[in-house]
Amino acid sequence: MRPDMKSEDVARYIQDHPEFFEQHAELLALITLPDPHSGRAVSITERQLFNLRDKVRALEAKLVELVGFGEENDAISEKVHGLAVALIAATDRAGMVRALYSHLGGAFAVPHVALRLWGAGQGDGHEYDPVDDAVKAFASGLPRPYCGAAGGQESLAWFGDAAAGLQSMTQLPLRESGGACFGLLVMASEDPQRFHADLGTLYLERIAGMAAAALLRVAA
Repeated sequence: MRPDMKSEDVARYIQDHPEFFEQHAELLALITLPDPHSGRAVSITERQLFNLRDKVRALEAKLVELVGFGEENDAISEKVHGLAVALIAATDRAGMVRALYSHLGGAFAVPHVALRLWGAGQGDGHEYDPVDDAVKAFASGLPRPYCGAAGGQESLAWFGDAAAGLQSMTQLPLRESGGACFGLLVMASEDPQRFHADLGTLYLERIAGMAAAALLRVAA
């Protein structure tokens, strides 16, 4: 190797002349590299095998992760289906509200659920309690369900004495087919990670859509 040559020059030469090792095959047997795990010297072939094994392990781990995601999604889909069936079976608004609370608190294990309706008629229960204009404006302006910290949210007051311990929540705007917002479905938890800010909202949006359609289908 010339004094003015650099390792990059050697690497570039080998890349540009792949026939080099065909012409000097004996060199492959002489070259050794450190084993990334034990540090002992190994041949290029052994090093390649180690690298391939590491890649296989990484791919296996990724496959296990993807299978886990798939199983989790299947479980959530089954719960959403159960909620949809319950909403379809309900014959009045009160029955639909009970179905929402029952399935979200049961199958979905959400510890705290609150619902407010302000543009879909009147009825009994806290669901028809007066709602501040600020909350209505907030719900109307949500392009998708809110997920994040519970602190500072107006709807936190809907949970009464439990509000002080709530750390995260999701707020689902309920809309008519034309887009007008007529209610807000809120789920909250003492666990700050239950409804963290980066949570995917696909299933939440589906739940909101189903709940809105069901609540508008029948009178209070």
